[in-house]
Amino acid sequence: QVQLVESGGGLVRAGGSLRLSCAASVPQYRLYIIGWSRQAPGKEREGVSSIGPNGQTDYVDAVKGRFTISRDKAQNVVLLQMNSLEPEDTAVYYCGALYMHNPNYYSNYNVWNTASYEYWGQGTQVAVSS
Repeated sequence: QVQLVESGGGLVRAGGSLRLSCAASVPQYRLYIIGWSRQAPGKEREGVSSIGPNGQTDYVDAVKGRFTISRDKAQNVVLLQMNSLEPEDTAVYYCGALYMHNPNYYSNYNVWNTASYEYWGQGTQVAVSS
């Protein structure tokens, strides 16, 4: 059974840090892109970052230089280290899994389209106060 479980959210002041974790229980984990998206109140869901099986990464412009995504292949865990948090980062953060038929062609996949992902977790709330 496929399961994605996010953790690590919370309330932090602007300028602070949080580290989100996504524990992925999926068959053939090594063939999945793992992505993070977020949804703020009253706004559409947006992609934040993604990481491929071979370590390829992408970041939305709003978080470049502040967020870092990493992947622990042995533990099937993907981390999102979030530094210099801003009130605009307040949202529910979700991790998703996108199956790759060929892990060598990461660039062929639209990691920013949430509909591309086969599975999503339940989300974890991040709140940043000013």
